[in-house]
Amino acid sequence: MSELNRFGLFNKIEGYSYIVLLFVAMPLKYVVGIAVATKIFGSIHGVLFILFCYQLFKIYSRGFITKKETSLYLFLSLIPFGSFYTEKLLSRRFNVDPISIKEI
Repeated sequence: MSELNRFGLFNKIEGYSYIVLLFVAMPLKYVVGIAVATKIFGSIHGVLFILFCYQLFKIYSRGFITKKETSLYLFLSLIPFGSFYTEKLLSRRFNVDPISIKEI
């Protein structure tokens, strides 16, 4: 698996974990009162975010993307559903199909 494909995979997984954290775990904590949901999903998302940042730094340091693109992808990772836009930008820039989790 190439570095770009690996980054695309981490981008997708991290994006899904962020959505689960915001739209499943947070309502479970504040509406239902299950505080452990945010601890579990927050920890998982935290690890995935660190792996995402590591992969982002790797593709930047190997010259695949510019500093401006690196900043944009990092900013988009902080916005809900931003990872899907990152995936669109990557597929457009490198003429590759978005990676599917089923391909692993």
